[in-house]
Amino acid sequence: MSEFTVLDLLDLDIKEHNHLMLKCIAGRSGLSRAITTDKISRPGLALAGYFVDFSKDSIQLFGRGEQSYLSLLERNNDWQNIEKLFSYNLPCVIFIGGAEPSEHFIELAEKNATAVLSTPLDSADFSRRVYQMLDEVFAETETVHGVLVEVFGIGILIKGESGIGKSETALELIERGHRLISDDSVKLRRLSENYIIGSGENPMLAHHMEIRGLGIINLHNLFGVGAIREKKHVQLIIELERWDDKKNYDRLGGEESEEIMGITLPKITLPVSLGRNVASLVEMAARNERLKKLGYYSAKEFDQSVLKWLESKAARKLYYNTDSLKEGSFDNKRS
Repeated sequence: MSEFTVLDLLDLDIKEHNHLMLKCIAGRSGLSRAITTDKISRPGLALAGYFVDFSKDSIQLFGRGEQSYLSLLERNNDWQNIEKLFSYNLPCVIFIGGAEPSEHFIELAEKNATAVLSTPLDSADFSRRVYQMLDEVFAETETVHGVLVEVFGIGILIKGESGIGKSETALELIERGHRLISDDSVKLRRLSENYIIGSGENPMLAHHMEIRGLGIINLHNLFGVGAIREKKHVQLIIELERWDDKKNYDRLGGEESEEIMGITLPKITLPVSLGRNVASLVEMAARNERLKKLGYYSAKEFDQSVLKWLESKAARKLYYNTDSLKEGSFDNKRS
């Protein structure tokens, strides 16, 4: 990941429609300072003089409690701990609830080149939003060659060798009303222990598609905004491969999987040959995956049905054999 600065944090607001509602009120010379962690800190203990284990690399959030204590220190003309706070080269200081610091506080921020920001949001709401944003910024990432589509609400990563038909399959899915996230290059982010989100490696090019024989097409212009989306939770991997007559393909729906960044995702290998409608098979795979998330496994139910049938058949055979033995013994007695 390239360096992420305070100015990038403000730029993220613009991209996300002013999501954090931040504005810079002082220390503009510190906007280039790097933010190196996805944590935020409440500096109440530091203002009281306790700097042991102080999280100096984190964004410093001044909520109502910190603002109230800061006002008390300023009324008592006690600036020692505040000056020590700024000596740590903090990434930035954010005031909650639209509050703004005193002139002397701003002077200290300017002197130490520390950006002071303000937001009208309350502490809980701002913390939730900024944590969500920083999780994506600092998430583990990996770029893979493939196509990411949304089919019936399921994020499907279609992989396979070059020329196998990934883009053509995605195009047919879009014609059927599904949506494209990215073609050819997919950027994956691990946001938690079991959550991977995918987007385009380059947002400006993500919704363009290369079709051999046609060239580059713009799906946004051809199909409208309903045919695209910026990012999607990856829930299923489909690997396209050329049909191999010597290979035994899964015919019952086993539990195949693939690990990406330490997270195991369900996987389906689809052999491609003339006459197979891959887009229809992808749709069926998406429907089946939705059923699995509801606790319904077609393969397992089939296995259970076969077992019940075999057990009932064996029971009938045992019953009839037993009855035949009884009838035979009765006839012997009569004779």
